[in-house]
Amino acid sequence: MEYRLTDFLPTTKKELELRGWDELDVILFSGDAYVDHPSFGAAVIGRTLEAAGYRVAIVPQPDWHGDYRDFKKLGRPRLFFGVAPGCMDSMVNKYTAARRLRSEDAYSPDGRHDMRPEYPTIVYTKILKQLYPDVPVILGGIEASLRRVTHYDYWQDSLRPCILCDSGADMITYGMGEKPTLELARRLSEGETVSDITDLPQTVYLSADVQPTPDDIVLHSHEECLRNKRAQAENFRHIEEQSNMMHAQRLLQEVGGTKVVVNPPYPPMTTAELDASFDLPYTRQPHPKYKGKRIPAYEMIKFSVNIHRGCFGGCAFCTISAHQGKFITCRSKESILREVRQVIQMPDFKGNLSDLGGPSANMYGMAGRNKNACEKCRRPSCIHPQICPNLNTDHSKLLDIYRAVDALPGIKHSYIGSGVRYDLLLYKGKDEAANRAAEEYTRELICHHVSGRLKVAPEHTSDRVLHLMRKPSFQQFYEFKRLFDRINREEGLHQQIIPYFISSHPGCQEEDMAELAVITKGLDFHLEQVQDFTPTPMTVATETWYTGYDPYTLEPVFSAKSPRDKLAQRQYFFWYKPEERRNIEQSLRRIGRSDLIPRLYDNIKSPTSYHSPLTSHDYHRAKPHAKEPREEKRGRNRRHK
Repeated sequence: MEYRLTDFLPTTKKELELRGWDELDVILFSGDAYVDHPSFGAAVIGRTLEAAGYRVAIVPQPDWHGDYRDFKKLGRPRLFFGVAPGCMDSMVNKYTAARRLRSEDAYSPDGRHDMRPEYPTIVYTKILKQLYPDVPVILGGIEASLRRVTHYDYWQDSLRPCILCDSGADMITYGMGEKPTLELARRLSEGETVSDITDLPQTVYLSADVQPTPDDIVLHSHEECLRNKRAQAENFRHIEEQSNMMHAQRLLQEVGGTKVVVNPPYPPMTTAELDASFDLPYTRQPHPKYKGKRIPAYEMIKFSVNIHRGCFGGCAFCTISAHQGKFITCRSKESILREVRQVIQMPDFKGNLSDLGGPSANMYGMAGRNKNACEKCRRPSCIHPQICPNLNTDHSKLLDIYRAVDALPGIKHSYIGSGVRYDLLLYKGKDEAANRAAEEYTRELICHHVSGRLKVAPEHTSDRVLHLMRKPSFQQFYEFKRLFDRINREEGLHQQIIPYFISSHPGCQEEDMAELAVITKGLDFHLEQVQDFTPTPMTVATETWYTGYDPYTLEPVFSAKSPRDKLAQRQYFFWYKPEERRNIEQSLRRIGRSDLIPRLYDNIKSPTSYHSPLTSHDYHRAKPHAKEPREEKRGRNRRHK
């Protein structure tokens, strides 16, 4: 389908004239290229406001040098400026865990590195406040959302206050922003000032006058956290719990003589509300200004369809629940099929959907059976340390979606590119129908929805480290791989499992990585999809890494922090490379594990079973203590969806 320039949200004065507009209600400044697609936040917010009758424009990747002409070209909006720096945290997007520049900026045309500054939230806001000091600036997107209170910044190696303090903006709309942004626009349209709007859910603002109520949670001040890392760890437990509660409390934190006020979030969107967001008139295309240019992130998702929001996995290193929450909101089958039909009409579509998934591939349709229990629950994860008995793990609705999509004319294959939670597939609860559906789903997935390689994320082999990661025991990976291989044999398939692993996660010692090398060799893996742990704002793993304490137990936790220590762990991923052998052998002798050298290098026959190649003694060493309750080709956006 051919689209006209006016089918996109306007980005220039000329495009405003084509619409006959002489004034805008809202101007959005985005750190990403403008792709008019429901996976790109600025497009979602712009289309949401447009559907409500507001005149909206997007200024993608404005030039922040020189005379600031990109910030002036559309003039002054009637209501507010919105700053949405991008789908990824700008620093994760720009730098690796080793603080080296990434090979490309996935959200810029042709992967260019010079299209956005570091911390565009701060840079754009300061420019807008300099030019238009009386116009409200509202922050949204992942960068502001995860910096809404005191947080550790890995790239500055310092504890930073709420990003409102550093930027000078008026308000943050955190999380998925459709509902708070719409309500904010309505109230500003009716004559309220932004400083008067203090009760809007899912927003953050600064106030010197606010007084705590008995229902509020008062966090340790920013200054106290600077003095005392344990105070920062104590804060984070409250922050994470309230991010994942159905009925959260207001958070207050003092900083520099004022207070950060975090209003509780809106309840999770309903299916009808989520459908309405996805059914907006997106072209699903990059703006015509990028004609002939490649936007890497768009190429990854152009033939994919997102079917739900939220994730109840609660992985320690992941920001999804902090941004989307742990409660799953599903699109209706009708809405999903409408979008798939739109993909089918794309001129270069060849019949293969690259992904029919979400934050986790197989959580669609899952929720607690007893809603009252869910409304009181404080657990950050519904499946760790065990799967909650109240959780309905029935895969039937997801199977119905897959089959309905595959029945559409024009669809050859629908692949699942999102990560699959194999612990949900293996779970045996009291509901026999759900158990049978999980078995049926597993076979359907392996036989019809794997494009030769299935991505799963065991993340580590040490059960002690996995416990800190909030991931299932590695024994479940063995069980799933046996099942995967058996179904492949029965069906005459030759598919691979591609496992994802992390080094230098809090709690991980060099010895754990050495054992990981031996175990993955025994499974005949030459690892490619790996990542050195990157501390990102607002994850329990980052707070543990920075403070040295588990925020939930307040027990000390070791983390590899120096480049030397991190490299010492990472090298074990690549034991099979000849150039790594000498260093690995020296390291194994240094840590007193020279017994593992022949297991890696003396061509000892690999075990034929999928049981751990470690001895029984070694395996018990890797188990959790009783007291304790991917830079190569890894998908880098996985932690910041």
